[in-house]
Amino acid sequence: MTKTESADRVTLEPATPATAAIIWLHGLGADGHDFVPLVASLRLQPAQAWRFVFPHASVMPVSLNGGMPMRSWFDILSLDRQGRQDVEGIRRSQQRIAGLIDEQIASGIPSRRIIIAGFSQGGALALHTALRYPSPLGGLLALSTYLPMESTLDAETSTANRALPILMQHGQYDSILPLHLGLWSRDRLRAAGYGVGWNDYPMQHEVCDDEVDAIREFLLARLP
Repeated sequence: MTKTESADRVTLEPATPATAAIIWLHGLGADGHDFVPLVASLRLQPAQAWRFVFPHASVMPVSLNGGMPMRSWFDILSLDRQGRQDVEGIRRSQQRIAGLIDEQIASGIPSRRIIIAGFSQGGALALHTALRYPSPLGGLLALSTYLPMESTLDAETSTANRALPILMQHGQYDSILPLHLGLWSRDRLRAAGYGVGWNDYPMQHEVCDDEVDAIREFLLARLP
């Protein structure tokens, strides 16, 4: 794959014209480079002409971290499920990621062959954006994360993505976003009618080999 970089993203382009795209959103304080090495672990074959897009979040002060500037998709005011959320920031980043999806469609990739993935804060944005996107997507990977703005989900959900394949994965010993946040998010989505696959692993706030294998299986099933 050929790697290209710009001010707002890292892109891995397949050797032949792309037939699918995976947009991968990094976690708080990281950048688009964070998950680029994972692609090699997926053991893709030349026939899998998948484009990977790893956007960078903007740098902003993060309230939860004492106002320290870092790359963040939105401000984090609290990790309490009932706490205040940066609604404006979430919606602003939602529009940006929706724009990236639009770009892939404009390049000739059908929306059903676009998968949105994210880790931690990036996973929260992936959940928020994919469930509201107006065209049917290929799948959603939400890793070590939670469902933001859940009170607006029922009113804002996209009928085009009611049957969206979703895989959530979480660390059993996650001390950053505890397992109960992931479990609650899974159950909230299932209660809303979404089919959500779930795996948890004996790990912290990270990614393990078994999880990568599950990601590979999910992608291969969704992007034959």
